[in-house]
Amino acid sequence: MKKEYLMLDRVQGPLIVLSNIKDVAYDEIVDITVDGKYKKKGKVVQIYKDKAVVQVFEPTLGISVDNASVHFRGESFKIPLSKDILGREFNGIGEPRDKAGEVYSSKKYDVNGRPMNPVARRYPRNYIQTGISSIDALVTLIRGQKLPIFSGNGMAHNELAAQIVRQAKISGEGEDKFCIVFGAMGIKHDDAHFFKKSFEEAGVLEKVVMFTNLADDPIVERIITPRCALTAAEYLAFEEGMHVLVILTDMTSYCEALRELSSLREEVPSRKGYPGYLYSDLASLYERAGMMNEKSGSITQIPILTMPNDDITHPVPDLTGFITEGQIVLSRGIQQRDIYPPVNILPSLSRLMKDGIGEGFTREDHAEVSNQIFAAYSRVQDIIALAQVIGEDELSDIDKNYMEFGRVFEAKFLKQEYDENRDMAETLDLGWEILSILPRGELDRISPEILNKYYKTVVK
Repeated sequence: MKKEYLMLDRVQGPLIVLSNIKDVAYDEIVDITVDGKYKKKGKVVQIYKDKAVVQVFEPTLGISVDNASVHFRGESFKIPLSKDILGREFNGIGEPRDKAGEVYSSKKYDVNGRPMNPVARRYPRNYIQTGISSIDALVTLIRGQKLPIFSGNGMAHNELAAQIVRQAKISGEGEDKFCIVFGAMGIKHDDAHFFKKSFEEAGVLEKVVMFTNLADDPIVERIITPRCALTAAEYLAFEEGMHVLVILTDMTSYCEALRELSSLREEVPSRKGYPGYLYSDLASLYERAGMMNEKSGSITQIPILTMPNDDITHPVPDLTGFITEGQIVLSRGIQQRDIYPPVNILPSLSRLMKDGIGEGFTREDHAEVSNQIFAAYSRVQDIIALAQVIGEDELSDIDKNYMEFGRVFEAKFLKQEYDENRDMAETLDLGWEILSILPRGELDRISPEILNKYYKTVVK
């Protein structure tokens, strides 16, 4: 028998509290009717004896203790999905935002996901080409990987995300098997407009699914947004056999919403006021990426987060780094030198890169070119520090060679246009062209066979 509760104990921000409840489960979805006509959704976030705390997905303005009725559905939050979601835009809780009508499907899917059995996981192989040299050559994105972008407020992470969406493609299979799920949390209206316009102009909107939670939308909706996006990705990957790239921005907004709700629920705070379960909560999102043994599809994740005060030790980037397989770090200093994308390659890494590059995947020289560029650019930083003490004129000839390498590397390899799409071969050839600035004897990370094959072809 369905029960309806006609009295609330209290309304506190986005939370409502009820008492004398029976047979209610954690995460259960509720329908709230206000004044007999307005309907809002919520979910149970806390149960203690006969009391339940319900988190409302919409503003609680107008709800009082005696004008609202609450009906418990007896199920967790689910969204209808079909292949028709491609090219569509939804709000943070999976409702159409593009005025193109409801999604009709015989099945609804739980947004909390389907845990992937570790035994059923396939090891990520093969790469996704982004068309951005600094990522493709040095921090290669592998299909099935989770590789976050660490950025800062005011930096070019939105432009980079849009460029990846426009240019990303997989090797070895048709483009019809590749799609992108874009989840945005707490973004401004002009940023949302920028993303949509960018995808439309590039002609890729029909292979993108957008879930957008705007800055003036309820913060509770922000908690559901990445779960809706990942549920859509799981459906497309494991039921439709597609290779899905999931971009989530901005994870810091998500974590701040989590902190605010935790504070309202009067939970004991942990580091910097974030809840103690922040690590496991982030893991429940990031670990939904991967490939499965008996499924042809894959889910690759690029979460984007802005580091408060550019602090990489802040809890959000710190915990994200523990869970994910590397990171792409954007540098404010590099951006101030008018270099786009401002990728700082030295703290950036892709832990799965070694298994998806080389002969049979990209090109036989890829790993060695990458290692040599890292080693040379690292030495450039030491020489720049030395030049600040003794002056550039006092440097040795070989140190001046490295300084020239550093300048050309940043101007030609790191820097590229917002709409410039370089394929992998073009990127690796450019890497050889820049390495040729250094004498052959300095290229000690490259085997003689590879050196003989590629070094001579670029030196004029």
